[in-house]
Amino acid sequence: MSTGVIIALIVVGVVVVVAAGVFAARTKPRGGRGLKRRFGPEYERVVARHDGDTKAAERELTERVRRHGSLRTRELEPAARERYQARWAAAQERFVESPAEAVAEADLLIADLAKERGFPDGSRYEEQVEALSVHHGPHVHGYRRVHHADGTAGTEKLRAAMVEARALFDDLIGTGGHVAHRDRTDERDRTADDGTTRHERTSPLKGRLAKGS
Repeated sequence: MSTGVIIALIVVGVVVVVAAGVFAARTKPRGGRGLKRRFGPEYERVVARHDGDTKAAERELTERVRRHGSLRTRELEPAARERYQARWAAAQERFVESPAEAVAEADLLIADLAKERGFPDGSRYEEQVEALSVHHGPHVHGYRRVHHADGTAGTEKLRAAMVEARALFDDLIGTGGHVAHRDRTDERDRTADDGTTRHERTSPLKGRLAKGS
């Protein structure tokens, strides 16, 4: 084997190693602080589920990042975005007369939307919610609330579930070729504390969901 071929093979090997290192750095969280930033409230939920054992919780969360951290989503077509927005608006309107049905629709809507964006199918709920937690940790709890909502629960609890789920819906309805956390300042500008958008706050019917009227 000639010297030139050997050098070429060495260069290729170095490039592969560097590329692997860059990929690992992008998908592997940097210790507990990195996990807390990435998962937000989800970090505390997992710690509590492990009875306060942070090491066990961080092992679980690190494994989630390993499995789902490199996931890249598909951008929604404008028609699809309008379809999901119309479904959410209809669910909010339905809440006035039938809160339990509205919450069930929100659950199905988020599952369908997540699948269309490239997350695992909603029929594999646990896998889907884990993947969502890696990229939308601060908001994934809302999906859990509507998914596990008891139809006999009081209206206020169902309303709270809808409002929390709306935060995840807003994240998923956004554009972009990859998953990214939305800037919180921008989110506050678009969405009120009651979970309604500026447009919805101009509609008395849609505003009822958060106001409780």
